[in-house]
Amino acid sequence: MGFIKEFKEFAMKGNVIDLAVAVIIGGAFGKIIASFVADIVMPLIGLLLGGVNFTELKWVIRPAEVVNGVEKAAATLNYGNFIQVTFDFLIIALAIFLAIKGMNSFKKKEELAPEAPAAPSVEETLLTEIRDLLKEKK
Repeated sequence: MGFIKEFKEFAMKGNVIDLAVAVIIGGAFGKIIASFVADIVMPLIGLLLGGVNFTELKWVIRPAEVVNGVEKAAATLNYGNFIQVTFDFLIIALAIFLAIKGMNSFKKKEELAPEAPAAPSVEETLLTEIRDLLKEKK
């Protein structure tokens, strides 16, 4: 089998397409959650904690300075941004957990629903008719 043909079969399998769609939707979902956390959740938490803006929280290791007319930027540890990204992750993880939990409970309900009996095949129908005819002759 040629390399191109084998790759085409691989790429056209349902799992690969499903994965690609999931990555695209996941990226968009991540942006929505990041905006939700940065624009809604964190300002409310900051307000509750006395007007703190988490993205501006940092520890200055070395302050900015001017040397020979050239300004050197300050060296900082931006732990406030880390806190915000951690909240992003926790909310995304919670949302995905709830979505998967809902899908799993829906699948369980489908599995528990009784299936209708399958219609008999043509051979079974013919054999049943032959059996009934033989019973009538006796």
